[in-house]
Amino acid sequence: MTTPPTTTTLTAVPGLAPLLARGALLSPFKRPRPDADFPRTRLVLPGLRVDLARLAAYERVCGFATGDDALPPTYPHVLGFPLVMRLMSGWDFPLPLLGLVHTSVEITRRAPLTTTAEYELMAYVDELMPHRRGTEAAVVTEMRARGEVVWESRSTYLARHRGGPRPAAPSERSEPEPLPAEAEWRLAGDVGRRYAAASGDRNPIHLHPLTARLFGFPRAIAHGMWTLARGLAAHGTPTAVLVRADFRAPVLLPGTVTYAADDTGLFELRSGDGRVHVSGGVYPLVP
Repeated sequence: MTTPPTTTTLTAVPGLAPLLARGALLSPFKRPRPDADFPRTRLVLPGLRVDLARLAAYERVCGFATGDDALPPTYPHVLGFPLVMRLMSGWDFPLPLLGLVHTSVEITRRAPLTTTAEYELMAYVDELMPHRRGTEAAVVTEMRARGEVVWESRSTYLARHRGGPRPAAPSERSEPEPLPAEAEWRLAGDVGRRYAAASGDRNPIHLHPLTARLFGFPRAIAHGMWTLARGLAAHGTPTAVLVRADFRAPVLLPGTVTYAADDTGLFELRSGDGRVHVSGGVYPLVP
């Protein structure tokens, strides 16, 4: 029998350092599988105000203009990250926190998000799913202002392990034509550390080549949410918008990527050999 969801109201933003430490300590004892149970708790944090200094640091590392009265479309993900970490660092979350890879995100912004408003956040684990490389968890974050949902996201996170479903046979369909190139970005080796400082996401796969190698990566890789934020900073977004992104291949640091987009709202980051790292789309919402 599925456990009914419960709601826990928090009185303060959870501290990330102890949550990350707890998640790291528990990771070796996790045995991920798609049919495992997962926490049904919905965490709620009312009365949240934006720290403008931290916001400015985030805007600088992601390429957004600083000083605007509107939050970047990806910034609520940062605000909700401590709640998500509290869920994923617990013993009842079946996937190991260390090495967890962000594989996709869908963001819906329904109304303007001002820097001075008061918000309420909610986060919960929605489901576990089999993946050809292991098990994915879907996590939902919602942000409300004056009782209305103004922003929401659904992210998937992959724990790589053996024993997942066999990969599907290669499709005979060819890859779509590359999107028109807009810019070439040279990414410094410290991008992961700078984004971690601004966002609080200190997964070791992003921080240093040595810690990344422990999880099978030859060098540190860029955060998926940094690649999306950097792309949206270049692309631009309307006030009411749906954004979808798939993080298809790691962006190694340091490295060079091409940002490409077209006039239908599609965008991608790809390497010089044509390999697509991030693909997505920006879709205006019709009132």
